[in-house]
Amino acid sequence: HRLLNRRAEHEKYQLTTLQIYICDLVEVEPYHLPSESALTGRAMARGALLPAALLLCLALASSVDAERKMVGVYELKNKKGDFSIKVTNWGATLMSVIVPDAKGNRADVVLGYDTVAGFVNGSSVFGALVGRVANRIAKGRFVLDGKAYHLLKNDGNNTLHSGHRGFNKVIWTVKEYVPTGDAPYITFYYYSFDGEQGFPGAVDVYVTYQLSGPYDLRIRMNATALNKATPVNLVNHAYWNLAGHCSGDVLGHLIQVFAARYTPVDKVMIPTGEIAGVAGTPYDLRWLTPVGSRIKLVSGGGQVGYDINYAVQGDGFRQVAYVRDPASGRAFQLWADQPGVQLYTANWLKNEKGKAGAVYQQYGGLCLETQGFPDAVNHPNFPSVIVRPGGVYKHNMLFKFSY
Repeated sequence: HRLLNRRAEHEKYQLTTLQIYICDLVEVEPYHLPSESALTGRAMARGALLPAALLLCLALASSVDAERKMVGVYELKNKKGDFSIKVTNWGATLMSVIVPDAKGNRADVVLGYDTVAGFVNGSSVFGALVGRVANRIAKGRFVLDGKAYHLLKNDGNNTLHSGHRGFNKVIWTVKEYVPTGDAPYITFYYYSFDGEQGFPGAVDVYVTYQLSGPYDLRIRMNATALNKATPVNLVNHAYWNLAGHCSGDVLGHLIQVFAARYTPVDKVMIPTGEIAGVAGTPYDLRWLTPVGSRIKLVSGGGQVGYDINYAVQGDGFRQVAYVRDPASGRAFQLWADQPGVQLYTANWLKNEKGKAGAVYQQYGGLCLETQGFPDAVNHPNFPSVIVRPGGVYKHNMLFKFSY
C-alpha cells in the first residue's frame, strides 16, 4: 500500500494491477496483515503465487507499522466551540459533524465509526471521498479516444465507486492543517497513478474541508489530469441524520431537491440514458416533502427506497437541496456546482455497528452526493466527466446548517 501511494516508488517498482490481484489472494489488507509466518504458510498452501508477488506482500507486511503512524484524526472547530468536524486521512473521510439545535443541544449528525479502524474495516462508505469515478460504470468498461478500458467489477457485472480500492480505501497526505480560527481547514492530497483500478492517466487529487460563517461546512475537490485524458467524478459520501446519528430513521425528515429531471435506471441501477421529468412520479421532490411519504413507491436496486440521480436545475454554484428535521429543528441547505445529485436513503443499511454503540438500520441516514451523472462515460448525451491532460476537475460543496 505504501508503494502504491508514492509516485517515485511506483515508477521504480512498476507495480501492476496483476500483482495487486495476487496480493488480494493472500488477503493482505492494511492494518490487519497476518504475521509473516502465517502469510508464508498460507501462500505455500495455495501453491499458485508468483515469487515476486509473495516478496511484495511480505514487504507490505513489514511496512504496516510505519503506515499505521501516517493515519490520523483531525478536528476543526469554530471560534464559539459549538460547531466542529473530525476527519481522517484514511479515505479523506468525514468522521463526525457536530452542530447545535435551537436549545443549544449539540449532536453528531453523520453516521460513522468511533475509530479509523472502523472506517478501514466497515462495510459502509460513511463520509468517504469516493473516486476516481463515483457511482456505477456499466459492465466495468468504457471507450475513451478510441481505446477500451476495463475496470474491476465489484457490483455484479458493473463497477461501483471505482472498484475494490477507490480513493476511499487509500491513505491521503495531509498538506495543510489549520484547526481553529475564523475559517479552520484541512487539505488532503492523493496521487492516483496511471492504471489505478484500470483508469487511464495519473491524477493529482486535493480535497479541503473548511468551516466558515456561523455554521457552514465547505468541501472543495480538485483533480488535475497529468498525462492522459481520464474520467473524474468525485463525491463525498456522508450519511446525514439531523436528529443525531443514533436517533433512528430519517423517514420524518423533510427534503426538497431543486431538480425537475432525473436519470431513470434499469434493474441493476445503470442509467438507461434517458433524462426524464420528475412530474407525476414519486421522485418529484421540488417541494418540501417527508422522506418517508413516497419511499415505498420507489426501488433502489432491489430494496425499497431512493437511490437516484437528479439533474439539478441551473448552472454554476447554486442551491441543490434542503433538508430539515422537524423534531430538533436542525436543517441544512446544500449548494454545489455539479450537474447532478444522488439521493440515497441507506436502503441496504442493516445491523451496522457504528459510533457510541449505535447500530444503524435501513433508512438510518440519507446521502446527497453532488456529482457528474452516473455512467456518464457510456452516455454521450450526459454531461462529460472527461478531464484532458493539464485540465483541472473542480467540485465545490457547501452545507449551510441552521436551527
